[in-house]
Amino acid sequence: MAIFLNKDSKVIVQGMTGATGMKHTKLMLADGTDIVGGVNPRKAGTTVDFDGTEIPVFGSVAEAMEKTGANVSVLFVPPAFAKAAVVEAIDAEIPLAVVITEGIAVHDSAAFWSYATSKGNKTRIIGPNCPGLITPGQSNAGIIPGDITKPGRIGLVSKSGTLTYQMMYELRDIGFSSAVGIGGDPVIGTTHIDALEAFEADPDTDLIVMIGEIGGDAEERAADYIAKHVTKPVVGYVAGFTAPEGKTMGHAGAIVSGSSGTAQAKKEALEAAGVKVGKTPTETAKLAREILSAAQ
Repeated sequence: MAIFLNKDSKVIVQGMTGATGMKHTKLMLADGTDIVGGVNPRKAGTTVDFDGTEIPVFGSVAEAMEKTGANVSVLFVPPAFAKAAVVEAIDAEIPLAVVITEGIAVHDSAAFWSYATSKGNKTRIIGPNCPGLITPGQSNAGIIPGDITKPGRIGLVSKSGTLTYQMMYELRDIGFSSAVGIGGDPVIGTTHIDALEAFEADPDTDLIVMIGEIGGDAEERAADYIAKHVTKPVVGYVAGFTAPEGKTMGHAGAIVSGSSGTAQAKKEALEAAGVKVGKTPTETAKLAREILSAAQ
């Protein structure tokens, strides 16, 4: 089992012919991802050779879906054009759109999120400003290194790309059912709660690791959801205990105002919901190990 992405996922890449798209398409193919096409209106009808694998380029998401049966799109489209690219994916009703692009205007993200909602949420958006998601041994949609872990029984959801990689590496001997990087912008498509719900329903996920960070109230809302709906053990980490008040830290959504959005407040909310929260990523991994060992 897996959440959102599996071995049967057929992936297209919007922006495949750009430098970043080319680089990561090659890496995704190496991880076994079934990439069936790219999208670039200016290069429609051509193909791109990735070490002997010829990938066709289509003029639109709709055409790519019609010709290949694609059900996932990964977007490496520059910020200025990202909104139009996501709207195109929504209009084509592709089930999953993974928006890797960093630096998209919050207004644009809010606009395409709202548009997806108005269309009945037929397209799940992951991101923007995220590393994507991976189901080890099956498929990789995004920029998560495919060689740092293996298939296993842990589900991971994280706001931070770097901490996604670190946690996967720390627990590489146990492995992951799926890892989802949801992104750290103020407006994102898929939330902690969405991933928690999916992992709770996945019979092959035994424990959930949730990584949050300062700013907003997403972690507090996730804590409330965990208390009411999640029966599996959850281990958490909140980045940003030493962040100064009022200063944005890396991610556009990571800003603390007064007592709102602090790491301490999030830690306390999660612990009140029964989540064991580590002070560092390494301690968080240790807590996960202890829970899994005790369950065996």
